[in-house]
Amino acid sequence: MERYLSIEQAGMIFETRNGAFTALRDINLEIHKGEFVTLIGHSGCGKSTLLNLIAGLTDPTSGYLFLSGRQIAGPGPDRGVVFQNHSLLPWLTCFENIHLAVERVFAATESKAQLRERTARALDLVGLASASEKRPHEISGGMKQRVGIARALAMEPKVLLMDEPFGALDALTRARLQDELMRIVTATGSTVVMVTHDVDEAVLLADRVVMMTNGPAATIGEILSVDLPRPRERLAMASDPRYLAARKAVLEFLYQKQLKAA
Repeated sequence: MERYLSIEQAGMIFETRNGAFTALRDINLEIHKGEFVTLIGHSGCGKSTLLNLIAGLTDPTSGYLFLSGRQIAGPGPDRGVVFQNHSLLPWLTCFENIHLAVERVFAATESKAQLRERTARALDLVGLASASEKRPHEISGGMKQRVGIARALAMEPKVLLMDEPFGALDALTRARLQDELMRIVTATGSTVVMVTHDVDEAVLLADRVVMMTNGPAATIGEILSVDLPRPRERLAMASDPRYLAARKAVLEFLYQKQLKAA
């Protein structure tokens, strides 16, 4: 697979009232085009900080990050971000929330009709064409997150970044959206980096699980390749020995190696 995203010796130090706080150190990671990578670790291990570095929302205090051969030096439409909070504008419809982002990226190169078509395709991709004229308060939490995913994908980013996008949802809605995300990623061939606290989610969705050591001064502890064919069917995975072995490996890292190190 083609290398897409490179993180080289990245570190992050925050200045606080109590002095310098080292959040991340010596982060080295290469992510290939079309790969789905999950980041997992205990609270305070810097998962979201690392995602923010990739998004360009924060500059590293050491090291470098490259996307498709170009150094990351700030936010850009080549990285779509989906947060736990859907961040939809409440006075706009679902269609308008997505169209606003599409206009910002493609207005200079596409006609108004093309922009509307692109927006409609994104809504259809997440199964929300029928909710296009509804406002955020008129739809469920799961539907709001699907709009957020559609908005990010409509910009055709090189990398889709997701910071616990399903963390605030109930278990059944979360499971449905995990399945939906797998379908969307298969259809689009997207490259995805996703932060999660959920071991089952990390293993079910990922090609590789990146396990972070405890903070402060967190780094990558282990990387697990998930040798499971796609498409993945949830019920079949529940009894697949390869899935169970991968799940056990992540649990052992989090609840034996890292708890002992804490």
